[in-house]
Amino acid sequence: MADHQVLDVAIIGGGPAGLTASLYLARFLRSVAVFDAGDSRAALIPLSKNFPGFPEGISGEDLLRRLRRQATDFGVKIVAAPVEALDVRQGTFTLWTPAGKSHATYVILATGIVDKAPAISGLREGISTGAIRFCPVCDGYEVSGQRIGIVGEDDDAIKEAIFLRRYSPHIFILANYPEDVGRAARKQAADADIEIWDIVDDVAVVETGVEVRLAEGSALLHLDVLYCAMGCEVRSELATNIGADCDQKGFVSVGPNLETSVPGLYAIGDVAQALNQIVVGCGHAAIAAADINNALRGRK
Repeated sequence: MADHQVLDVAIIGGGPAGLTASLYLARFLRSVAVFDAGDSRAALIPLSKNFPGFPEGISGEDLLRRLRRQATDFGVKIVAAPVEALDVRQGTFTLWTPAGKSHATYVILATGIVDKAPAISGLREGISTGAIRFCPVCDGYEVSGQRIGIVGEDDDAIKEAIFLRRYSPHIFILANYPEDVGRAARKQAADADIEIWDIVDDVAVVETGVEVRLAEGSALLHLDVLYCAMGCEVRSELATNIGADCDQKGFVSVGPNLETSVPGLYAIGDVAQALNQIVVGCGHAAIAAADINNALRGRK
């Protein structure tokens, strides 16, 4: 991309939110490029059945492929490189990547989050098969009636366990030590008929799900699926580095049209705190793209 060219909009993040924003902007006849580090959270989804329009379900990789093709068909430039630094001076943003330097009048951050997960054997394989999961809002329906484990801090774990209790009577919270789960959480678990497995010694992904050993030499216990309720890391560094306001957890603070406290900078999808769902990110994308298009019309 030519160093002197100033794009109307640069989008940082090639997940569903970023690609949807690029599609809208391209159809508004704006010059737009997507900078994609290739690590979208959506790529980890083995099969989603709660994304509208795909009754048989769709994998995250397939959805991303379709969105990339749709965007590029309308002229969107996709740069396969992460943005390593971002700056803004006199109303123009500069983006530094391994592929070179780019400039834009507006920037949309669609950098998302990274889910925290325990260090267990076969983690990546478990994610790909659905034995390890992160979002009960997305796929709690699919595990109805199964043996479900939850790992995480006691408050987060109990909230997720109670949510999933609607789908199955077989819910188990995993803890390494009894003191990891406080008295209040234990009472909530008992009231909801949720079992707590203390002194978990080992967790491993197997062909049929997940195996848990409570103490050295004890028998293995079987789970069909394990949910990780361990929080996430928000990819908001580029925003904070240029002075954008964020909340205590690191999510970028945005207004009704997804604009940040930095003029010309927008944040959409999981990097702006909301219900972490693909459809929400796509909705954010449409709102932000329309607002930017209107602002560009006002400039002229």
